[in-house]
Amino acid sequence: MTTTEVKSEQKAAKPVTQLGDRIFAGSAKGAGIAILVVLAGVASFLLIEAFPAVTAPESELPGGLVAYVGPLIFGTLLGAVIALVVATPAAVAVALFISHYAPRRLSQGLSYIVDLLAAVPSIVYGLWGAWTLAPLSVPLSNWLTDNLGWIPLFAGPASTTGRTMMVVGLVLAVMILPIITAVAREVFLQTPSLHEEAALALGATRWEMIRMAVLPFGRSGIISGAMLGLGRALGETMAVAMILSVSGAVTFNLISSENPGTIAANIALQFPEASGITVNVLIASGLVLFVITLLVNMLARYIVERRRDFSGAN
Repeated sequence: MTTTEVKSEQKAAKPVTQLGDRIFAGSAKGAGIAILVVLAGVASFLLIEAFPAVTAPESELPGGLVAYVGPLIFGTLLGAVIALVVATPAAVAVALFISHYAPRRLSQGLSYIVDLLAAVPSIVYGLWGAWTLAPLSVPLSNWLTDNLGWIPLFAGPASTTGRTMMVVGLVLAVMILPIITAVAREVFLQTPSLHEEAALALGATRWEMIRMAVLPFGRSGIISGAMLGLGRALGETMAVAMILSVSGAVTFNLISSENPGTIAANIALQFPEASGITVNVLIASGLVLFVITLLVNMLARYIVERRRDFSGAN
């Protein structure tokens, strides 16, 4: 075979790229680059504007930046962890019911309802928490103080308004529930059918089949969904600002009137009247929240990538 024939065959074997394919590939690449540019721009802005607060003298920033941001970081993490602890078991249970227990017609309707929770504006959740859930939580808070007051979480004295970190955690749990449920549901539905059928053929009940086949397969999906929900809870603003009665204290007491604030809610409440170095301090706290949220989402992406190559039987 001559060189000319070899080149002809290689040219013929080369796939023909259509104009539409090139346009789509270029658009996708441009969108990816644009996201990176925007992310780098946001990070650069936060770093530049936060630098004066980091280098501010003690006279302009009493106690220093750490003393200001520290309680806010604590409150942000505390509220998000409460939401995660409450929402994750409920989301997994709902996802299992939709994917393996409910009849087909009921599961479809329930899926739409759960997904609809994600479309509710956060300010509506804030109104619900402040005007409905907070007053309803007062009797529960009093009971917890009287019967479980020896636990630091319920030491009391109970708040008379109900605007506590416990209520904030419950509202955030409802807000992140559809995120975790959606991820877990899709992962459970992708469980290899041969795994489920093999467990049932060996005499396992439906719950034993779920425990031995479905949950191990969907473990990484549950974790990644929980991390995505945690990222949403960390950055929530209006609902927390409307519900929480902030005192600036660093405490694990979930039902008292002394509550730590959160970074996002503090920025929303303080920024309109801020000026001078105070603006830089608020932006510095936003930089801290940006880093925390970025780390959480990177962790979720890492967990998802670990399971990408797993296919199993199907």
